[in-house]
Amino acid sequence: MRKLEEVLQDWEAVIGLEIHAELTTLETKMFCNCKLEFGAEPNTHTCPVCLGLPGALPVPNKAAIESIVLAGLATNCDIEKRTMFYRKNYMYPDMAKNFQTTQGPVAFCMRGHLDLDVDGIAAKERPGALGREVGEAWENAVRTDEGYTAHVGITRIHMEEDAGKMVHVGGGEGRIAGATHSLVDYNRAGTPLIELVTEPDLRTPEEARLFMQKLRQIYLALGISDCSMEEGSLRCDGNVSLRRRGSGKLGVKTELKNMNSFKNLHDGLAYEICRQAEVLEEGGQIYQETRHWDPSAKRTIVMRVKETADDYRLFPEPDLAPYDLTDEFVERVRAKLPELPDARAARFAQTFGLAAYDARHLVEHRSTADFFEACMECAGEDAAALAKPVANLVINDVTAWLNAQKGASLQASPLTPARAVALVRLVSAGELSSKQGKEVFAAVLEEDRDPAAIVEERGMKQVSDAGAIEGVVDAVLAANPDKVEQYRGGKTGLLGFFVGQCMKEMRGQGNPKVINELLAKKLG
Repeated sequence: MRKLEEVLQDWEAVIGLEIHAELTTLETKMFCNCKLEFGAEPNTHTCPVCLGLPGALPVPNKAAIESIVLAGLATNCDIEKRTMFYRKNYMYPDMAKNFQTTQGPVAFCMRGHLDLDVDGIAAKERPGALGREVGEAWENAVRTDEGYTAHVGITRIHMEEDAGKMVHVGGGEGRIAGATHSLVDYNRAGTPLIELVTEPDLRTPEEARLFMQKLRQIYLALGISDCSMEEGSLRCDGNVSLRRRGSGKLGVKTELKNMNSFKNLHDGLAYEICRQAEVLEEGGQIYQETRHWDPSAKRTIVMRVKETADDYRLFPEPDLAPYDLTDEFVERVRAKLPELPDARAARFAQTFGLAAYDARHLVEHRSTADFFEACMECAGEDAAALAKPVANLVINDVTAWLNAQKGASLQASPLTPARAVALVRLVSAGELSSKQGKEVFAAVLEEDRDPAAIVEERGMKQVSDAGAIEGVVDAVLAANPDKVEQYRGGKTGLLGFFVGQCMKEMRGQGNPKVINELLAKKLG
């Protein structure tokens, strides 16, 4: 099987996503008063409504409707005033009533879009993107300084109820194939769920990954979901087909399931693109089917032939009246919109002079964006001067620490904004080297102490006085006349040796920049 970059030279991938998000910040289910609680004892949060018992009537959750309207407004959707629910019928035990209450062709949120910034390694997946002039537009993209911006259409965001959780016992990796028996937990059945469906505007697995990451940032900023892919409150299905480059005709698509991480989303789509190319190049046929992504085997497996709308026998839900949202309701929801990640990144760039790349990475997580903003408040008049080094600390060191701690709270950590600013000041002033700064950063988190106290106790303050350093430089050069001669003879790589010897003599406390300057002057 050929590699992705080779395949995409000959074939164009057409990708659309279906992203499901549970509204986990609500207290109750979509159509009943059962409590929403992840990890509760199985089947302890159920009632006649979510189990579909005869005579039980659903009552809509108004807060859930507000949440989906918020999501629509944040993704540039038109809010449809008149909508209705349908019954989606199917025979599978994850819904006791054998149907799912969902919306039909007209959803609460229609015809939206998001603009996707693609840069760095991600931009290289789209063939020819980086070879264009800045500002040049093609297809749904525009070339930028660092990559390109892709305009991704959103078909709709519709409301539905989640299904229960199936646990297959005895099969491989929890799958139904080979299982001896299956268990079902209906606690999740009836959970308010919004599904965003994109237009087929994505062209690479990286674009798909970035789109889902961006949507997660928006939902977290809105506070409508915890977006935990580990717990299943954010899930994604990908539809992908191939067509020869230059062709406008769509190919047969397959749908990928079980992409429960950003890496799995990228890798699953990448594999399926390569698989379809191999089949088509060998004269085979692609079938419209649902496939399972197996991350351990790193391949997709056929699950079932894709159902059509007719298979679900959709018809209007007789127990729920159509919705008529008023202008006043929509405007009240609009007033609740917070500052969204793109707007916050633009403000960081404008206010603090940050590069767009740094600003975007700061707002990837609300906790890091809040922390950076608190640091800027602590910095006071020096905010603009310290913004770049503080951003580097947050993007690199703080993010790495959070990833390593798995769920640690930055706000509850020993690293307060004041301590972060104090550490950055020490490094920026040349009193600590960057290497020492990382050591102090780790010590702050481990010992819960101020950077200045740690530096004082460990005698780490960097020496930048040229007079003090010059004596050490002279001594090192005098002790190594043969190497001085070799350097002057053209072996300039020995400069690193001299710097190392000087740092050794000064027990790591010499300012490397000053040492390099003095060595260059004396050896030149």
